[in-house]
Amino acid sequence: MSEEATAVAEFSAEAKEMGDKIAELTLKQAKELSDYLKDVHGIEPAAGGGAIMMAGPAATEEAAAEQTEFDVILTGFGDKKLNVVKVVKNLTGASLMEAKKMVEGVPATLKEGVSKEDADKIKAEIEEAGGSIELK
Repeated sequence: MSEEATAVAEFSAEAKEMGDKIAELTLKQAKELSDYLKDVHGIEPAAGGGAIMMAGPAATEEAAAEQTEFDVILTGFGDKKLNVVKVVKNLTGASLMEAKKMVEGVPATLKEGVSKEDADKIKAEIEEAGGSIELK
């Protein structure tokens, strides 16, 4: 088992560089990458999100060990939809129309791969505006 753990922990410089670039993408850039991979290479994103999910046995074991990145998913907007739309617009950098579509199309992923601290901050902002959030 220790040999497997060592093998999993070793990544090529190219893989690290590419992974770091993907992890730093904004939601808009991640959606653009997803569309590009689908249209040009025929690679479909995993159901329910704009991010490409590639989970082999090593990835699922690592995620189960300790979660350090979270997806922030809007699950409802309560009776103050306009307030929630404004917060979503500010958080995502989306246009007012795009933010409205996200809010009305719940569940909607607002941010992907953010730290626990950032996820909690976003959750507090959305809940203050009257919406509900789920962290995955």
